Amino acid sequence: MSTDPAPPAATTASPSGEAALGAPEGEGAEVEHAKRRGAGRNLPAAIAVGVGLGSVLILAVFVVPQAFPVIAAVAMVLAVLEVIRALSHAGLQLPPVPLLVSVIGMVVSTVVFGAEGLLIATAAAVCVLILWRVSESMGLSALRDVAGGVFTLAWVPFLGCFLLLLMDRDQGPMLVLLAVLGPVGNDVGGYVAGVLLGKHPMAPRISPKKSWEGFAGSLLLGIAAVTAVGSLALGLPWWAGVVLGAVLVLVSTCGDLSQSLLKRDLGIKDMGHMLPGHGGVMDRIDSILLAAPTTYVMLEVLLP
Repeated sequence: MSTDPAPPAATTASPSGEAALGAPEGEGAEVEHAKRRGAGRNLPAAIAVGVGLGSVLILAVFVVPQAFPVIAAVAMVLAVLEVIRALSHAGLQLPPVPLLVSVIGMVVSTVVFGAEGLLIATAAAVCVLILWRVSESMGLSALRDVAGGVFTLAWVPFLGCFLLLLMDRDQGPMLVLLAVLGPVGNDVGGYVAGVLLGKHPMAPRISPKKSWEGFAGSLLLGIAAVTAVGSLALGLPWWAGVVLGAVLVLVSTCGDLSQSLLKRDLGIKDMGHMLPGHGGVMDRIDSILLAAPTTYVMLEVLLP
């Protein structure tokens, strides 16, 4: 793959979150394909699903907090299934039984024993995965499958359980909301600014529709949302909200680009098809998985 920088080109609005960008000669077909994929998104369905997911989250966090671990576990189980299916395109055969049981075990351990429970459950899950896969067969394929399984455990349930750790702290529901607002502000701000103003590609070979203008919109809305909730609902200093909001937007953008790169390497469009207009569960929670531990660590650093 060429490493020459991609010069700015014309934009085309698309409902993918940011403006679809043109590309220099030699990349036109690839970018045009990306444009058509973005244009195929069902925007009304995407909005309806987004509002529905947000409503479920608000109810589970603020109204029936006992249901939040259950909903988190269901989301992580579905996400792990999508990752298993996606990695099969690269020839990896991850054993679903130990992975799915590990998700439940990690969630329960986190709820009951906190951070220490999460660490112990993760270590136990890795051991069970190794023994399960090696008992089926030996060789290079088993090594690759174990590596893919450990990657899946670290990516989905380990990072996702930090939402449960946030929920267990003082004012836990607001902290969970804070961790989710960064990725939401990143998506919405990036969509609006990218469609209206996007001209300069951010990472054309990874995600042709992302623009620097969209990233600026993500920063503005993400920082504003996190600062408002942090200051008004949690009593955080305004500067802490600004710092946390900026970091969450950066992390969310990196999460989006990382998953786009993975999907491109695997040759797939979306991780799944369960959520109309969004793709799969993993397509919707990829940024939140990174934002949750980031929020947890940043709060420890900024306000120990």
